[in-house]
Amino acid sequence: MENSSKDHAQFFLKNTMLSIDRVSLRSESSASKEKQTLCGGMKIFLCALSFVYFAKALSGSYLKSTITQIEKRFDIPSSLVGLIDGSFEIGNLLIIILVSYFGAKLHRPKIIGAGCFIMSIGTFLIAMPQFFMGHYRYEIFSSTSNSTISISPCLQDQNQIPVSVLERSQAKNHAGCEKESGISMWIYVLLGNLLRGIGETPIQPLGIAYIDDYATEESAAFYIGCVQTAAIIGPIFGFLLGSLCAKLYVDIGFVDMDSITITHKDSQWVGAWWLGYLIAGGISILAAIPFWFLPKHLPRPEARKDSSTSSEQSKFITEDNRERHITYQEEVKFLEMAKDFLPSLKSLFGNPVYFLYLCSSIIQFNSLIGMVTYKPKYIEQQFGQSSSKTNFLIGLINIPAVALGIFSGGLIMKKFRLNVLGAARLSLVSSVFGYLLLLLLFAMGCKNADVAGLTVSYQGTKQISHYEQTLFSECNSECICSKNEWDPICGENGITYVSACLAGCKTANGSGKDMIFYNCSCVEIPAFASRYSSAVAGSCQKGNECPKMFLYFLVVSVMTSYTLSIGGTPGYILLLRCINPQLKSFSLGIYTLAIRVLAGIPAPVYFGVSIDTTCLKWGSKRCGGQGACRLYDSNAFRYIYLGLTVVLGTMSTFLSIAVLIVLKKRYIHHNEAVISSEDTGITLAKSRKSDFVNSDHLIQSTYWPEKETRL
Repeated sequence: MENSSKDHAQFFLKNTMLSIDRVSLRSESSASKEKQTLCGGMKIFLCALSFVYFAKALSGSYLKSTITQIEKRFDIPSSLVGLIDGSFEIGNLLIIILVSYFGAKLHRPKIIGAGCFIMSIGTFLIAMPQFFMGHYRYEIFSSTSNSTISISPCLQDQNQIPVSVLERSQAKNHAGCEKESGISMWIYVLLGNLLRGIGETPIQPLGIAYIDDYATEESAAFYIGCVQTAAIIGPIFGFLLGSLCAKLYVDIGFVDMDSITITHKDSQWVGAWWLGYLIAGGISILAAIPFWFLPKHLPRPEARKDSSTSSEQSKFITEDNRERHITYQEEVKFLEMAKDFLPSLKSLFGNPVYFLYLCSSIIQFNSLIGMVTYKPKYIEQQFGQSSSKTNFLIGLINIPAVALGIFSGGLIMKKFRLNVLGAARLSLVSSVFGYLLLLLLFAMGCKNADVAGLTVSYQGTKQISHYEQTLFSECNSECICSKNEWDPICGENGITYVSACLAGCKTANGSGKDMIFYNCSCVEIPAFASRYSSAVAGSCQKGNECPKMFLYFLVVSVMTSYTLSIGGTPGYILLLRCINPQLKSFSLGIYTLAIRVLAGIPAPVYFGVSIDTTCLKWGSKRCGGQGACRLYDSNAFRYIYLGLTVVLGTMSTFLSIAVLIVLKKRYIHHNEAVISSEDTGITLAKSRKSDFVNSDHLIQSTYWPEKETRL
């Protein structure tokens, strides 16, 4: 009997062991398959998201590179260009709350793909006016209407123009006016940029949250770093693409290029601004494709399935007033979240460090956004550089300096193991030295170009006041000239004249770029004051010291970009560490919202309005009305552009000092509280340890899947 019972027991034990082995083998195989699926799916998503970041950064930076081209093509002032630039932020804000909240409940990869598609439609829409506006017409004097008739630049009598030529010119202007009178074509550019902003909205919140949900804790930071790297590479290619397109004529492929009489160095030149948008739109469509084939969910990593605490929680500074932790169920109803909104907002703005840092960031971003938006225009107007060269230098020198600065900031944080107080100090030092370097740029500018009737008199003396009547003088009183015309010529005396007519030129030989004007009554050389002199088409070059000043400007500009960028990473860490962990997502959403509403939208507009006040010569549209600015006061432009940047930067620096002072007080107070608590004894320490574990549990229970992408 005993033997039979032993046999039964051995048989039962053997079967049990076999079944356990089979189950373990199955679980191991399923785990390995799950791991392979997770690894493969995450890598595909990472590559797709990195490409999207590259695409959106490329199109955004390309828009910055075409600011001056758009201004000339549509004959609009800088303030209106600033509104077009800010429309991207407006589109983003229209749906950011809805996308961030509802997007987390839906198929996130497909929503990102749809966003990319909308972004590409907006990019294509920006380029569309080129195909409806007709050919670009620049103001240029033509010496011959046909092979036999010659026209003098100085029209001493309206009757000297052949009737056929006059009728043809009037008909051309009338046709052009009719084409423009329907609708302002720049509205399509604004609407296209608005659509770009709407399409870009889901990429960042949903993409980063998807990585954070399905990547291991060790890999998540690395993956996000890869995505941000792609976002930095995008602007380099965007500005280089802008440089390439700026060298191509705006109507390339539509007109005979041999008939174009200006070069890409001419002030009236407009490059093929629309071509880059077609390329950027095509890239955005390609970026959208992979997301339609990615799954809604990936298997969660084993290490994060049982995770009940956050590794970051111990790094946060505790609030002086202890916040009570509200427990949420796994799925929180919208009404319950709405009730928690106002208390959370009050708690957030009740945090002095967060509030002061938010104010400091808003002012600093006003400074930086305005500076970056009009930097190409500043270089073109201040140093007389072409759009092509300007974009090339920004893409090849400035953007890499910014990327290196961001990387250096993170490296310094890691090497010296800086805490939140160290991060605040590094961010402040970066801002102080950056804006001190910016002060040097006030001394690195070129003088105003000598333009008769605008910056100097016709006798060559400096002009005291600038108004349109000063364009007329005794030397051109015999000519019938238009004050609205802008077709500059360069006299032998080194002075630029607004037009050949206003220079009093009687005859002209050659055509296009090689045209030479003779017997110009206003062009006098002191050694030969008794005879009239000649002039050539195009503006005169700025002074001999200008190329040297431009080189100094580039060096200091790169150093400034690098120094200011060092504070980017420490500032972001400060933002995350100065708040309670359960308010992290909400605080980042409020921060992003505030920066876009109070900096991204208004900064380009009021910078543009301020720059417009420095204009000396406005262009005129064919149908009447003010066009784009043709000539700026270089000194006033420099003081307005750099002055606004430095004043705003100084204000943000003072607020950063206040952040450091408040943070230091709270940090010392927190350390004293910790030391006093350690002296109370082991029993109390154990009790607090258990409370801390429970507190961690309460903090973790406030998490819901869509929380990280709510804003």
